[in-house]
Amino acid sequence: MVQVLLISTYDMGRQSFGLASPAAWLREAGLEVVCADLSRDRLPQDAVRAASLAAFFLPMHTATRLALPVIDRVRSLNPEARLVAYGLYAPLNDELLRARGIHDVLGGEFEQQLVDIVRLLQGVGGEAPPNPAPSAEHRALSAESPAMPRLAFKVPAREGLPPLSRYAALQDGPARRVVGYTEASRGCKHLCRHCPIVPVYNGRFRVVSPDVVLADVRGQIGAGATHITFGDPDFFNGIRHAREVMERFAQECPQATYDVTIKVEHLLKHADALEQLHATGCAFVTTAVEAVDDRVLGYLDKGHTRADFERAVALCAQVDLPLSPTFVAFTPWTTIASYGEFLQAIDNLGLVEHVAPIQLAIRLLVTEKSRLLELHDVRSLVRAFDPLSLTYPWRHPAPAVDALQLGISRIVGVRPNAAREDVFAQVWELAVGAGEPALARRRLPVLPARASIPYLTEPWYC
Repeated sequence: MVQVLLISTYDMGRQSFGLASPAAWLREAGLEVVCADLSRDRLPQDAVRAASLAAFFLPMHTATRLALPVIDRVRSLNPEARLVAYGLYAPLNDELLRARGIHDVLGGEFEQQLVDIVRLLQGVGGEAPPNPAPSAEHRALSAESPAMPRLAFKVPAREGLPPLSRYAALQDGPARRVVGYTEASRGCKHLCRHCPIVPVYNGRFRVVSPDVVLADVRGQIGAGATHITFGDPDFFNGIRHAREVMERFAQECPQATYDVTIKVEHLLKHADALEQLHATGCAFVTTAVEAVDDRVLGYLDKGHTRADFERAVALCAQVDLPLSPTFVAFTPWTTIASYGEFLQAIDNLGLVEHVAPIQLAIRLLVTEKSRLLELHDVRSLVRAFDPLSLTYPWRHPAPAVDALQLGISRIVGVRPNAAREDVFAQVWELAVGAGEPALARRRLPVLPARASIPYLTEPWYC
């Protein structure tokens, strides 16, 4: 019998949907599946040795870097196992992964493809041939079809995963709440240049049946969750679908809260839905602002301006809906002055307590197949692709900017649980010292207490 081992190395402190969803498909097909979340447990060596197929979930940059030595370890323990990489960052690193021994590289909508690959193994007697070269049939399964399949998604199977209590929590005032995670849609309609979703989905998105979404939510609440993170790249990509999910969540799970991610332009376009978010239990909204410099926003093709961001902040405040902005603070176009303007904007908008400190230090990643490589400014700066960092490294034309980013990274990395106001004050002083005297004065903070703004104990980053 074919045994499948699904491996996740990191998934932002949450129980991995990328293990639970394919596990449901594989188990329904009658297969034995073992899920290994290496962010919480050690690699199960007995399961590695018994596996006919080992599949690595690569949803993000950090997970992919952490997976590379694990791939080597799995190959050494079981050289006959067929190795698969799946998730957004798998097709971005296709060549590198195949060089490490991966046979099949899957991007979006991977569940049925995983089942199909296992069926091929069963077709050759249920045992994978020893390190075969990918056949034409397997390459066809690995390729991203121009017409991405539409799957009838199944309720994720979370049996065998660590309990939700071992993952990141929601800090809600003095209370720490257990968090679950699900997805109501996949992909994205938009083509932001720096986004890893774009090379895989290319402007397409898929919705998950509300029945499936709510069944998954109910199961996690039954397992102890009192808050659910909806991990959709943009919860408002399909507004009618989102409204139905919100309403059913409130009806079926009235004691629970949730959080979502929504683009700035969708917060404005669907401003009439913000009150519904608040009324149905949304604790906060993450929005990828990225920059407050309109020129940089244009380069990133974000679809919004600084004025749009400021308007979204005001609209959310009107309905008492906390906004949690994320940023790419350091880009090839950042200057000491523009970084100062960035800090000033956060301060003036009263968002110091809303912004996770890591967001003050994020540096633009240029990955394989990134649309950023369309830009002459980026191509002229990047060096050769680095297989260790999985990026095209770049240096800022002004060394002082890179020095500032390094200094801020040290501040936010040393005390990850420090008060956000304290960290922001240190970053502010460092920016002043870097030559931005306009930052010498801050407005007198008129901020809610830190404890009144809900936040996940493991902040979002790539």
